[in-house]
Amino acid sequence: MCENIAMTTFLLPPEPITTIDAYLKSLTGGKGIARAHELGREATILEVAKSGLRGRGGGGFPTGKKWAGIAEQNSGQRYLVCNGAEGEPGTFKDRALIRTNPYQLVEGVAIAAFAIGAVEAFICLKQSFEREIEILTRAVKEFQTAELCRSCSITIVAGPDEYLYGEEKAMLEVIEGNDPLPRWLPPYVQGLFSDGPQTGWQSQNSEAGDDSDNSVTGGSNPTLVNNVETLSNIPHILTNGVDWFRSMGTKESPGTIIVTVIGDVLAPDVGEVEMGAPLNTVINAVGSGLAKGRSIKAVFSGVANTVVTFADLDVPISYESFQAIGSGLGSAGFIVYDDTTCMVNVANIFSRFLSIESCGQCPPCKIGSGAITEHLNKIETGNGDEQDIKAIKGWLNHVADGNRCYLAVEEQVMVRSIMRAFPQEFAEHIQLGKCPNPRELLIPKLINLEDGVAVYDGSYSRKQPDWTYAD
Repeated sequence: MCENIAMTTFLLPPEPITTIDAYLKSLTGGKGIARAHELGREATILEVAKSGLRGRGGGGFPTGKKWAGIAEQNSGQRYLVCNGAEGEPGTFKDRALIRTNPYQLVEGVAIAAFAIGAVEAFICLKQSFEREIEILTRAVKEFQTAELCRSCSITIVAGPDEYLYGEEKAMLEVIEGNDPLPRWLPPYVQGLFSDGPQTGWQSQNSEAGDDSDNSVTGGSNPTLVNNVETLSNIPHILTNGVDWFRSMGTKESPGTIIVTVIGDVLAPDVGEVEMGAPLNTVINAVGSGLAKGRSIKAVFSGVANTVVTFADLDVPISYESFQAIGSGLGSAGFIVYDDTTCMVNVANIFSRFLSIESCGQCPPCKIGSGAITEHLNKIETGNGDEQDIKAIKGWLNHVADGNRCYLAVEEQVMVRSIMRAFPQEFAEHIQLGKCPNPRELLIPKLINLEDGVAVYDGSYSRKQPDWTYAD
């Protein structure tokens, strides 16, 4: 890091915690779950709500409110799912947390399961995360051997590499043994192993007569889905208190956040910073800045939000501040591009990623994102014209029609924002009949991030729309 910023690090300790004994000797280890059992379920949820912790998976929804919404339901059994699929390009925070301290995550899962009265908890990772699966498997066993989990059952699920595996409704499908295809209803309405509510079209037998209530065939099994980083915060909040947590960050976004900084920076890395730190300062501190003579042209928080341009680089890293500039904080995975970058190229590779990862259940999404990518590719390669611009804008108006997940909206807001922020670059490609700033770019889908080196998935260029790989 080349620039210091004020920050309190507790989620990412200076040295990895690799044994349960070392964890229990730390300031937090085991104290959070003891505090939860002392408080009881309702008071634990209230404590989390008072802390102001917001979900770190991308949406920023208040964690305590989410827990309370699940705990108050009595339809069937309750389940807890920890989302560690981490498929968002530019993001490596959850894997960094697991490598550095898996025990705080396991304790957070145990606390959440206790608080909502879950009968079982699942931690979902990608099958390709072999290192993280091994670390977490050992941590869960050690935690249970130490009798810190009591009756808590935690199962680690190794799922597919597809982007949609990280979508919470698709994640439930994978846990149940199906493909990562998002279902219609959210987990708090139709949770794990639920018969699910009838839509009114299915025929069904009833011994109770025509006046019986056939709206639900069984318990809905409300299911809480939280991100790795969200749950890792919980033991610290219960141990150190609400005031301690709120002493960091901003009023609406308290605490710290784990950021990933990659792209055109000198040393890509993961770091923990207080909410409210300026984006440009964080890029310099965590990513060690840019090469001499280069300047930042664009920053993306994954592929789900609008581009942050040079004019907004001082935006504080908080949910409310990113919303104020018309973007979103996402999972704080920042992809930095310098002034040598062709933004048509960026739009093309991001759009291609989303079009391939679209599952096809919603035709406007699959067909529309594919068409947008084709037109962007024509423009980038110098074969496009104004009709391609018109076609892209037309598809952007309809790509999210009837969407059952957020992927189509990501395509819509991301591509549209690049076209609005850099219209001259699209015009130059059409006028010149070539790319004025040719440069090979890969989708920044991270396989590893360690010692200042980011390793992208080089095989992704071979992935096809049906999720197979070309030879």
